[in-house]
Amino acid sequence: MTSLTFYIVDVFAQKKYTGNQLAVFVDAEKISDEEMQKIAQEINYSETTFILSKQLQNNGYNVRIFTPQKELPFAGHPTLGTAYILQTKIAENSPIKVNLNLKVGQIPVTFQSEFVWMRQNSPTFNNCFEINPVAAALNLKPDDIDSRFPVQAVSTGIPFIIVPLKSLAAVKKARLNKELYLKLVKDSEAKELLIFAPETYAAENDLNVRVFAELLGIPEDPATGSANGCLAGYLVKYTYFGQKEINLKVEQGYEINRPSLLLLKAQENNAKIEVNVGGKVVMVAQGNWM
Repeated sequence: MTSLTFYIVDVFAQKKYTGNQLAVFVDAEKISDEEMQKIAQEINYSETTFILSKQLQNNGYNVRIFTPQKELPFAGHPTLGTAYILQTKIAENSPIKVNLNLKVGQIPVTFQSEFVWMRQNSPTFNNCFEINPVAAALNLKPDDIDSRFPVQAVSTGIPFIIVPLKSLAAVKKARLNKELYLKLVKDSEAKELLIFAPETYAAENDLNVRVFAELLGIPEDPATGSANGCLAGYLVKYTYFGQKEINLKVEQGYEINRPSLLLLKAQENNAKIEVNVGGKVVMVAQGNWM
């Protein structure tokens, strides 16, 4: 295999060694799909991305995203982290906007001061779930779930099951019961779970989130931009904060010692919900893959 340049960044991080790790490979059109999957397995981060070429195609860069187990059509922190590498290492003149051509379509990423922002696809709202089996799959009591709002599958490219909890204590004690979890998602397109509560570790944040993606080979994700985009749409649709517009700070990853900070902006506009997810990207390392 031809040597490839790669970079490691932490996304949705306040400093190095926090947030969600990402490996980004450049000029990856040289290698096969099978090789990409094997590299993603070897690195074993939540996701690894491959920039196929440094040349623009349809005013964007062709990018592929792999978990340790499969390719994804879209994912949040890989989109931001890859855009950061494109903007700082590849594109000329450090543009304030970079487009990524993903399997879900073209995703625009903009750079505003120290933050990187992506506009996600407008969310779609799918099937709802009964509280009791969801609680059982999470080793929680039904009363831990906030029944004022639905447990529902939402997608901006990848579907997630959004589960509103009442307290940080409930978020902290959640644990997947694998047998009941597999039974819960057996007939659902959405397989991954996002749980959240309006209590936080840090007083300046608005929500605490955890994401379980067992079937993607990710028992728990430190920071999940795609899932939080779904959450942003959900919060607007159901006026969780009493209005159809949000501007929030969301913490994730505290329970697995990878504290992360995600910024969510969303609003309803002409019967569609516009979703933007942002955060910081921190460079960690670069090298050559032999």
